[in-house]
Amino acid sequence: MDQTETKERIDKWLWTVRQFKTRSLATEACDKGKIIINDVAVKPSRHIKEGDEIFIKRTGLKVHLKVLKLTSGRLSAKLVPEYCQELTPQSEIDAYKARLLKMTIYRDPGTGRPTKKDRRVLDDFFDVDSDE
Repeated sequence: MDQTETKERIDKWLWTVRQFKTRSLATEACDKGKIIINDVAVKPSRHIKEGDEIFIKRTGLKVHLKVLKLTSGRLSAKLVPEYCQELTPQSEIDAYKARLLKMTIYRDPGTGRPTKKDRRVLDDFFDVDSDE
């Protein structure tokens, strides 16, 4: 077993297990302190090993992952469960999804774009003051 299979950079691993769309987004998340290992925000160059537990702070949700295996390249979506285990409680995920649904405005399908009058009514309802 060579050295590259026993440790891997955190930004690269997060990209390979499809937690981020690009490696640069994973690197940016590390730089902003959104990736946490052992209660410490880590840099993108931090090496991880099998068994590490990783927390990813997302808007309104803290994802908890456990590293099962390291990989040398980007994985297909079907193979991701073999390399990382999702430890985030389902109740927390459900609460996050409920908060997302509350934030959206429901509009009947097929009604088209809101008219100018509809927009004024919606703005008044949500207390949006465009005069400021």
